[in-house]
Amino acid sequence: MELPDHKKPRRKFLQQSAIAGAGFMLAGPLQLLADENNPNTMQQKLRSKGYAAKDNSGKLSSWEFERRPVGDDDILIDIKYASICHSDIHQMKGHWGPQQYPQIPGHEIVGIVAAVGKNVTKFKVGDRAGVGCMVDSCMECDSCTHGEEHFCERGETLFTYGYPDKRSPTGITQGGYATNIVVRDHFAVHIPEHISFQEAAPLLCAGITTYSPLMNANFKVGDKVGVAGIGGLGHLAVKLAVSKGAEVYAFTTSPDKVADIRSWGVQEVIVVDEAFENMQPYNKQLDYMISTIPYQFNVAPYVACVKPYGHFTYVGMPDGFELTFSNIALASSRVNFNASLIGGIPETQEVIHYCADNGIRPEIQIIKAKQINEAWEKVVNKEARYRYVIDAATF
Repeated sequence: MELPDHKKPRRKFLQQSAIAGAGFMLAGPLQLLADENNPNTMQQKLRSKGYAAKDNSGKLSSWEFERRPVGDDDILIDIKYASICHSDIHQMKGHWGPQQYPQIPGHEIVGIVAAVGKNVTKFKVGDRAGVGCMVDSCMECDSCTHGEEHFCERGETLFTYGYPDKRSPTGITQGGYATNIVVRDHFAVHIPEHISFQEAAPLLCAGITTYSPLMNANFKVGDKVGVAGIGGLGHLAVKLAVSKGAEVYAFTTSPDKVADIRSWGVQEVIVVDEAFENMQPYNKQLDYMISTIPYQFNVAPYVACVKPYGHFTYVGMPDGFELTFSNIALASSRVNFNASLIGGIPETQEVIHYCADNGIRPEIQIIKAKQINEAWEKVVNKEARYRYVIDAATF
């Protein structure tokens, strides 16, 4: 499908990020290393430890590495928790293109500010902070100055892992399955005291990725909203849509999730069968649908559930970023099909506060570092309930 012009930068930077390579690391006790090439002894590299991917097998192992020094506009965060996103698995396995290894994944990161650069006023040492899918951009173009840093018009959005970074001792950005991270202060958000670190972590990607398109949909109280795929992203989409007054219809292929989903206040749960027959009663019934399914799938039966001139938003990222469907069928449906990618920093801060203030919490399971590979397998096999959160103290 040919993307509209305003969506093309999205594919470009995703492909660039994938080609860069992704790795999984653990960060250990903080140690400062003098930079032998820099006469300024205040410029110190940071020793870190994490779990990294070292090839495309999808298996992670312990790795010690160096972070770049804390710059004038940077903060250093001692990571407390990092949660697992399906994107971590896709990228580490090379599903989105060749990767550079070792690489540490993880873009749902929370912790305590341990150091700040001389120009930083947004944070102070001891603050609770979070980092999502990006850590820098040009900060000068129209998109970057209007809260859409992920669509930097100069192509300088720096994503949290696997992206070329000349300042990094490893040559690429390294993510949050680690003990610490250095990030430009603008790209960190404050974590309120009235939400736990563990529950805040998934909001940095899963939360904003579903919140942004739901808010842009401008649905009204009582509108019928469908959510397809009830995993890490989908279960938050359900909770957010319910909280905004929507009549929510959840579509899942996992019968064992039905009781959970009903407890979140949905109108109905539809367990999708292989022939899609049980979806037929919902033909042209929904005002809006968001799909979080991260694989290639038959889109047509889902689009058919949306009313003519309604909207269908796809936020899942399948292998190769490609979807295949009948253009004539889509045209005949009269449904507006679009895609969405995370959200900017102001909107990310907004969803953190919204969830904290309104009691919206992700369903999480806390794991130790040594359980990451097992957790990845469960994510792939649809056994996660619903977001694994890694205790960084176990790195």
